[in-house]
Amino acid sequence: MNIDKQSKSDDLEKLKQNLHQGSLLTDEVSRELYSSDLFVKGELCVAVAVPASESEVSKVVSTATALGLHVIPRGAGLTYVEGYTPKSEKSLVIDLSKMNNILEINKEDMYIRVEAGVTWKQIYEALHPHGLRLPFLGTFSGARATVGGGLSNGALFFGSARYGTSAEIVLNIDAVLANGDILRTGQRSVLNSRSPAYRTFGPDLTGLFVHDSGSLGIKTSATLKIIKVPQYFGYASFGFKSVENAIAAISEIGRSDLVEEAYVMDPNKTKESLSASDFKSDLSTFSKVIKQERNPLKGMKAGFNLAINGKRFVDEGIHSLHMVCSARSEAALEHDLQGCRDIAHSFDGIALPDSIPRAARASLFPPLDAIVGPKGERWVALNAKVAHSQALNLYNRAEAILANYSKDFECNHVEVTRLLMILSNFSFSYEPVFNWKDTWLPMHHTSPAIKRNKIPEPEPNEEARQLVEKVRQELINLFHEIGAASNQIGKTYPYITALHSEPASLIKAIKKSLDPDNLMNPGVLGL
Repeated sequence: MNIDKQSKSDDLEKLKQNLHQGSLLTDEVSRELYSSDLFVKGELCVAVAVPASESEVSKVVSTATALGLHVIPRGAGLTYVEGYTPKSEKSLVIDLSKMNNILEINKEDMYIRVEAGVTWKQIYEALHPHGLRLPFLGTFSGARATVGGGLSNGALFFGSARYGTSAEIVLNIDAVLANGDILRTGQRSVLNSRSPAYRTFGPDLTGLFVHDSGSLGIKTSATLKIIKVPQYFGYASFGFKSVENAIAAISEIGRSDLVEEAYVMDPNKTKESLSASDFKSDLSTFSKVIKQERNPLKGMKAGFNLAINGKRFVDEGIHSLHMVCSARSEAALEHDLQGCRDIAHSFDGIALPDSIPRAARASLFPPLDAIVGPKGERWVALNAKVAHSQALNLYNRAEAILANYSKDFECNHVEVTRLLMILSNFSFSYEPVFNWKDTWLPMHHTSPAIKRNKIPEPEPNEEARQLVEKVRQELINLFHEIGAASNQIGKTYPYITALHSEPASLIKAIKKSLDPDNLMNPGVLGL
């Protein structure tokens, strides 16, 4: 037998011995799936470990690094920034999907402990019967997106305008280091602690492992803050003929701390959102909208308004702003809604039916069909975070780049939509999304919509793909030039090279201390 093959077989057997309840996948189909994200294919990994416990993660990681393998953690796999795509065939991907247990719900101390493979939807469903929830509820893809992946890559959306991202609600992280050691952060790191309810006892070790793309260790569990579910919810939508006014309005609403989420869709994004559902899902959403309201008659009115106006209200060229408010009393809710109305009207906003935000909250964490578009399109997004005062400059400069390629987009049938968001009361997010028909990667084939809607795979479209790559890189260069941040970094956005020398040296020193041989997801963050 070939020595290399024999050596590989021996290595795989050593890894397999550490997975008593877990499994080791070595078939080519699995390896291809786990080596690619929604935009690129990485090098084909040697195997995929699926551990079932923290002790198995510890043993398999220490074995893998002793063998000189790169160790790469993967959540639901829904990213597009090369956060887990291998740089070398000598890579072991760690899939934490079997570690999906909710470990503790502490209603007295207001926290929940979960394993890294738990989804945001699981948490929502576990807390809801207790009248509890996370402050930041999860991502739109929360039916599959996991806590471990979200903490590694900056999960955000539902609740982010008031409560920020997953980074703001995590109290503790347990992680396996390159040598197999298990590190506890937050109050769980304290010898005599009985509760993980406080995060910053001394330097914030938890923060080191947030947004690290798995470069410092593999998250096995986390403790998250919980709150009581607000009793009253309200929704509002407005249209703006001027994107400048839409940006000014959403930023002022963010500064005023009036909403749980607020986002602006360009005309194309609005139409896309309104046309994405079918009759069956419309009826399901209609029913959920009615159940949302405390007053049954008000619920029926909201449901019929959604059914009648939901897909007909956006005029050509209108940028639509959508908001969700919550409060502990009806009077407080009305106060916040009126504040939103006053701000929107001050920037010439036109009141629209609240179909989009109402439907989004009525059907939290829907089945994840959006891996491909309704006609089988692929998509890839970018994002940049800046202060409110820099929002318009970021938007205008990015749009100038996109305008330079408008004819190329038209020739290659590439459509660009935009989503603008606010995070807490201090940050503005710009997200362009590129859509085009092209052959699928392994991750696209996992979309349940493909079989249900019998969507055929498009033909390869190399020209469109190269165009998207080119424009995407120009935008990334712009984001770097103006000092914008990103929540998903991976290998796509510059990080180490974007820092001053002092923080860059500190991060490198921490990486060297925890991972001296650079085997934990090498390449991400520029490490």
